[in-house]
Amino acid sequence: MGDVGTGGSVATFSVWDYVVFAGVIVVSASIGLFQSFRGRKESTSAEFLLGGRRMTAVPVAMSLTASFMSGISVIGTPAEAYLYGTTYWLFGFSYAIMSAISAEIFVPLFYRLAITSAYEYLELRFSRPIRILGTTMYIAQTLAVNKTIRCPCESKVILYMLMHRWILFQGGLKAVIWTDVLQLVIMLAGFVIVIARGAVIKGGLTQVWEDAWEGGRLHAFDFDPDPLRRHTFWTVVVGGSIMWLSIYSINQSQVQRYISCKTLGHAKMSLYVNMCGLLVTVSLAMLSGLTMYSIYKNCDPISNGDVGTSDQLLPYLVMDILEIYPGVPGLFVAAAYSGTLSTVSSSINALVAVTVEDFLAPVCKNLTAKQVTWMNMGLSVFFGAVCIGMAGVASAMGSVLQAALSIFGMISGPLLGLYLLGMLFRTSNSIGALSGLITGLALTLWVGIGSQLYPPTTEKTLPLPLSTAGCNRTMDPSYTTVTPWTTPEADFRPALADTWYSLSYLYFAPFGTLVTITCGLLVSMITGEISFPDLHIHCRNTMSPTTVWVTDFKEKPPKDISMGADNLAFTDKDVTDKDAEKCTRL
Repeated sequence: MGDVGTGGSVATFSVWDYVVFAGVIVVSASIGLFQSFRGRKESTSAEFLLGGRRMTAVPVAMSLTASFMSGISVIGTPAEAYLYGTTYWLFGFSYAIMSAISAEIFVPLFYRLAITSAYEYLELRFSRPIRILGTTMYIAQTLAVNKTIRCPCESKVILYMLMHRWILFQGGLKAVIWTDVLQLVIMLAGFVIVIARGAVIKGGLTQVWEDAWEGGRLHAFDFDPDPLRRHTFWTVVVGGSIMWLSIYSINQSQVQRYISCKTLGHAKMSLYVNMCGLLVTVSLAMLSGLTMYSIYKNCDPISNGDVGTSDQLLPYLVMDILEIYPGVPGLFVAAAYSGTLSTVSSSINALVAVTVEDFLAPVCKNLTAKQVTWMNMGLSVFFGAVCIGMAGVASAMGSVLQAALSIFGMISGPLLGLYLLGMLFRTSNSIGALSGLITGLALTLWVGIGSQLYPPTTEKTLPLPLSTAGCNRTMDPSYTTVTPWTTPEADFRPALADTWYSLSYLYFAPFGTLVTITCGLLVSMITGEISFPDLHIHCRNTMSPTTVWVTDFKEKPPKDISMGADNLAFTDKDVTDKDAEKCTRL
């Protein structure tokens, strides 16, 4: 083993590392067991999928943060800072915009409708085929994203994860949320340990900052309006805001969490607290990436052949700088696993909810509560095996971060356009909605898949220079300095490769949203039929002057929608109430 930051092989796990890792898994699993025994007397579908709708803001907010930012952030974001600099830090603006819109417009909609599946709205507003299509798109997106979440695929590891999932899902959504809280704390602790140890090695955070400045990693504000540039101020703030809005406003994994809150006030507050959690998470991840660059500025592990992909950089760094502290590398790997498990657990619980509500419930109407509960648990095990298996055989789509966000943009963008079409335009109908959704999805898949087959050139992605001048061992004696790290490019590049296929992946969601709305409105105007009959509409101001709610269902008075009131709207909810027609309009 050579000096830190000079390349070569690194240490492997010690006994204490395995002990720490196993301890984290055991503690996480014990939460599932506790919630399972605690809720045994209230074993209902609502209890399993929505936590009885009695959750409070802070744990739900931490779960919202962990569910999507976890596995992606631990592995992908530090590598982003190492290779491309801190422009990704500008997502802080996107998180603020996304949180405000989601909390003030989308949360009241889903909360008042008293639904379990976010895609029930599509049937209420348009038609059942559109609801089924929306649910199918969500399931495809979730499975695709889980395929990008990389984890070691040793048989023992996968077995432990499957056992963990089985125990956890005995406790339902409550267990998932409280486990997410633990996993988020471990994940943030892992970042702090990496930053602290790196600062000690480099002689302080000031030196880390100076190295990052000299390496061009701190030039974050680039106002180039070119939509083909991978990351600029405009692509991150404009494109990123709509992309994250499509995730947090209509994605079942997120909707299922904030509608589990006991009041509308708690549901809104969970998104604002989540915004703070996202800012802390991305800041620690970026600082970890800058620390990694400071240590490896003269010996890039990728160019030196020490790691195969950028997603292996941070685990390599951990084993390089923390091997002298037995158990600490195990804690970081536990943090990485916690991120993966959190993302997987969020996906599984949401997949179970939409499968039961959108596919099975309309067909199997005579099932008892106990049968539904066993069906939920069985589906949890099935989707858990599928998601973990796909994570174990993750494809090499390039950066795990960009791959995941690209998938969200390609599918969630058109879905967001579909929801906005129904919420903001009263004259839109089911024919227009279906036409818009199919058109938007086809175009985003076209550009998204094309960008994977023919990646943008370095002139658009602008990776920063790396070096191997300080390595003790290189793949080739001629390696001294590596001009920017690049992804492999195809031998043949069609004419669209440098224009259409080079569109920034952050613009996939805005593009899909805009196409869906525009096409949907045009077709609706041509067909001229409204999707719903006359409705009894009650106007109500819910901090958003543009929101009008149809309240043909049992609803608590406005004064009860506060931080302290019980969620009376869901306490005695009747199944027939869910068949009432509800929609929103401008």
